[in-house]
Amino acid sequence: MAERNLKQRIGAGEQVIGANVGMSHTREQLKKVVESGEYDFLWVDGQHSAFSEDSLVEFCDRADALDADVMFRIKHTFHSYLVGNLLDLGPAGIEVPQVELESTVDEAVDFFYYPQQGMRSWGGGARRKVDEQGGDRLGYAEWWNNYGVLMMQLESIPAVTGARRLAKAGVDCLSFGPNDLMYSIEAHPHHPFRDVDDCVRHVVEQLAGSGTRVCFRNHPASMRQRYVDMGVTVFLESPSL
Repeated sequence: MAERNLKQRIGAGEQVIGANVGMSHTREQLKKVVESGEYDFLWVDGQHSAFSEDSLVEFCDRADALDADVMFRIKHTFHSYLVGNLLDLGPAGIEVPQVELESTVDEAVDFFYYPQQGMRSWGGGARRKVDEQGGDRLGYAEWWNNYGVLMMQLESIPAVTGARRLAKAGVDCLSFGPNDLMYSIEAHPHHPFRDVDDCVRHVVEQLAGSGTRVCFRNHPASMRQRYVDMGVTVFLESPSL
């Protein structure tokens, strides 16, 4: 039986670790990360870091040469309509930041998946494994819909309390943005959730029995077990390069 891909491993509740890397990292730096055997995918930021479409293609090409999946955080929640366009540039997954509304999730899901699961447009020579999978439209669409990873990032009290509503079909993970979440916690001084860990526990509980997992940025790696014990299965960590 073929080895499970990243999406399938996440869905099965396996412990999966992503490496937080930069768009400017060279192939040799990325090779060091991938060949360490410690990480299951590469994560790169488009929200707080400069990038262009060309630089994203080039980064994904370097990762593709190492057969490494790239998770890309888009610049803004309002850019969810661009998810399909960004996927055409090579990422294997998308993280949407600062999600609070079901309408944001619906839009991201629509443009992430090909019909009949979504409404992503067909095309793009830089897409993940498009050459390997061949040019058959229906065949690639089916493959992608069972391969790509979609994350919604929770960064506020309203997002945390509404987590179950945001865990819609097609959403693989609800991820945490701890720093922005703390701003929201501080803005709600009488809320029962007093820290990020309270929020993580609540979301894990809310997602029990669903197909959506929880992802946490647990820098450094020594903090991982703390969140494993809470029920988190997907982690983002910073490798030493």
